[in-house]
Amino acid sequence: QVQLVESGGGLVQVGGSLRLSCAASGRLDSVLTMGWFRQAPGQEREFVATINWRFGRASYANSARGRFTISRDNAKNTLDLQMDSLKPEDTAVYYCAATGAASTVPQHYNFWGQGTQVTVSS
Repeated sequence: QVQLVESGGGLVQVGGSLRLSCAASGRLDSVLTMGWFRQAPGQEREFVATINWRFGRASYANSARGRFTISRDNAKNTLDLQMDSLKPEDTAVYYCAATGAASTVPQHYNFWGQGTQVTVSS
């Protein structure tokens, strides 16, 4: 089992920045990929960014590329998402997730945090 706890959400104005963090614990030796996903009201959960837990190779959704940066600290077992130039359409609940697969598909992730709300006001 892997336990994930997110923090760092909140309310920010358009163009502002937020940094999300995820503390991971448990059987991290079984994790290949960790990622951030988001879900807005009435919409499906979608991929934002993922990272190879061992080697650090990152993947980004088109909506996040150039504005968001995913990073991990293997020594501290943390996963971060730096979000800059935020837009109203970034408003969603953001989830940290982990999987033993190499994937950006939410259904392939079997460990999830509780989520943290990000609201971007215009």
